[in-house]
Amino acid sequence: MEYIKEININEAIIHVLDNNSDAPILNEYALDLNEEMYNILLKLIKKCLKNEKLRYATFSNETVGAVRKLSQEYLNGENNLLEVSKGMAQDLFSLMRYKGDVPSCDFITVSFSTEFGPVLGLFKMDYITNYTHSIDIIDDKMSVDIVPQTACLSSGSQKVQKCAFIKVCRKENTFDLMVIDSVGIKDKDEIKYFTKNFLKCDLIDNERDMTKRFIAATENWACNNLREEAGQQERFRSLIKIQLEEKEIINIPDLCDSISRDDDTKDDFIDCMKKYDVAKNVSLDKEYIEKKLKDIRIKIDGDIDLRISKEAYEDRSRFSIRMNGDGSINMIIKNIDSYSEK
Repeated sequence: MEYIKEININEAIIHVLDNNSDAPILNEYALDLNEEMYNILLKLIKKCLKNEKLRYATFSNETVGAVRKLSQEYLNGENNLLEVSKGMAQDLFSLMRYKGDVPSCDFITVSFSTEFGPVLGLFKMDYITNYTHSIDIIDDKMSVDIVPQTACLSSGSQKVQKCAFIKVCRKENTFDLMVIDSVGIKDKDEIKYFTKNFLKCDLIDNERDMTKRFIAATENWACNNLREEAGQQERFRSLIKIQLEEKEIINIPDLCDSISRDDDTKDDFIDCMKKYDVAKNVSLDKEYIEKKLKDIRIKIDGDIDLRISKEAYEDRSRFSIRMNGDGSINMIIKNIDSYSEK
């Protein structure tokens, strides 16, 4: 997966898309990129690029939507960001009004350069409600009340549900854009309008997607098929970690041979991989694996939680696992100098 490290913001525009209005409120000026605003946008971009829900996508070949047309005009130097962002904002607002249940938002368009070339970022920032107080004097008496305020970019904790990072479209591209398109629990059955109707793109798998599914599938198989066999679980998980760290591509049939000689066990493992849509050959995302294996998180018998760094987990002078011979294991924490309770 392409992990963008170098970000230099060029310009940004914000428009207001309020469902209570008959038309979008379109800005006629770019944002003033003073130090504070620059850092706010930089933090927003970095946060979204690090989000594990970020997916690769390609623009649909069936129709050229407004986002593809306008983004490529800008990225190829054929149009300016103000006009491009206004066209996209109008398109999104029309879609919001048509659907009727899409939250009002601020629509932010940011142009920035990276080590992979120019990128156009689109952010749908749904309004969140904060609360403040109001103070009035009523009949010579002080009255303090709590009133709601809707705001965008109110805090760093706000989760961006929908955004896109668009590249220059070229024939040799494996993907055209990266997308986050999350929906709430109550909307989980809803077609993702941002991806399908606004961006008009199709999500595709990348190495991180394949790696995440493989890890989830192997853990599911271990929990369901090696239940009450902690020793076997430890041997299996150690094998999987070695595969993740040492290989670039994992071949599932070869892995089956390493796990067991029993045909039924192999078939069951293959079925679990298919259930999770794991490919026969899994291309691994080494940067994601390094991050994933940095800390080992263990839940023991449902009521003990451990979090151990990879360094401590592999240091036999500090932590070890001993097989008891009856299928159970002992996890031993050694040479403790100090500890605290949380």
